[in-house]
Amino acid sequence: MPARVDDLTGSTGTWQAKPGEVQAAVSYALQHGYRLVDCAYCYGNEDEVGQGLKEAFDAGAVQRDDVFVMTKAWATYNTRIEEGLDKSLKSLGLDYVDLFLIRVLIAGWERRAWRPYHIMRLTSKQHWPALLNPKGNHDKFPTLPDGSRDVIRDWNHVDAWKQMEALLDTGKVKAIGVCNYSKRYLEELLPHAKVVPAINQIENHPSLPQQEIVDLCKEKGIHVVAYSPLGSTGSPLFGAAPSIAERRGVSPGTVLLSYHVARGSTVLAKSVTPARIKANLEIVPLDADDMKLLDDYSAELTRKGELKRYVYPPFGVDFGFPDKS
Repeated sequence: MPARVDDLTGSTGTWQAKPGEVQAAVSYALQHGYRLVDCAYCYGNEDEVGQGLKEAFDAGAVQRDDVFVMTKAWATYNTRIEEGLDKSLKSLGLDYVDLFLIRVLIAGWERRAWRPYHIMRLTSKQHWPALLNPKGNHDKFPTLPDGSRDVIRDWNHVDAWKQMEALLDTGKVKAIGVCNYSKRYLEELLPHAKVVPAINQIENHPSLPQQEIVDLCKEKGIHVVAYSPLGSTGSPLFGAAPSIAERRGVSPGTVLLSYHVARGSTVLAKSVTPARIKANLEIVPLDADDMKLLDDYSAELTRKGELKRYVYPPFGVDFGFPDKS
C-alpha cells in the first residue's frame, strides 16, 4: 500500500464536478495511470467516487492497495470528527482512507524520493479551519436567520486535531493532515500536536506562491499539496508563462502543473474530460531559468500588491493569510 502521497505517480481530484460525471472520471483516471483520488464529504459526490473506485477495481485496473484515497472532515463535523469520517467511508465503500484532512469553510458554495503525481478532484468547494454550527439548520451549510453562515467563532481548531490524532488508532485512517492552514494556524497547532500533519493542502500557483507557508511546511516535514494550480475555473493563469510553454513545446497548463513538482509539492489537477485527464499526466522538468521566470512573476505581483487568491470564504473569519488579514 502506498504509505505517503509522494509514493504515487498520478492523482485526481473530485472538486467542481457535476453530478453524473464523477464515477466515469474516477474510473477512467485510475485505469489510465492515476493513483490518488482527492475527495470530501462536503463535495456531495463521494457516492459516485465510491462507484468509480469499485468500477476500476472490478475492471482489474487497480487494487485497493494501489490507490491512495484522501478525504476531508467537513466544517459541521469538526467537533465529531470520527462521525464525519464514517459518513465518507460509507459513501466511498471503503474500510479506511489513506489520508484524512481537517479543514474549514468553503468559498463559493515513506520512504521513497519525491515523485510527480496528479490528483483528480471533481467539485466547487474548498475547506477551511473553522466550525459551522453542528446543531444548525442544515447538515453542511447551516445559516442564521439573516441568511449568513452559522459560524461558531470561539471554536479552537487544536481541539479538532486531538480528535484527528485519535483516529490513527482506529484503523480507519493511515495518516492525517490539514487543509488551508496558514503559517499562523500551523504555528498555533504544532506545539500541541503529538502527530505532525502529513500534508497541508493549500491554494498554490504563481499568482499565490504562499512561500511563508511552503517554507514552514518544508521545515516541519509537512508535504504541500497544491489545489487550483491553474488559478480557477477558466484557467486564468495561462498567461503567466507563455514563453516557457513555447520553448518547451507544451501547453501553459503543463508548465503550471510542472511548477509544483519543481517546488517539491504535489499538484491536484481536476478534470472530468478523458482527453484532459490524460493531458494532466504530462509533467516536464523545469530548469532554474524557467523557475526564475515564474518566481519573478510572483515577485512582481507581490511588489504591486496584486497577489490573487481565487478561493476564500466570505464569512468574516481571519485565517491568518497575509493577503487577507
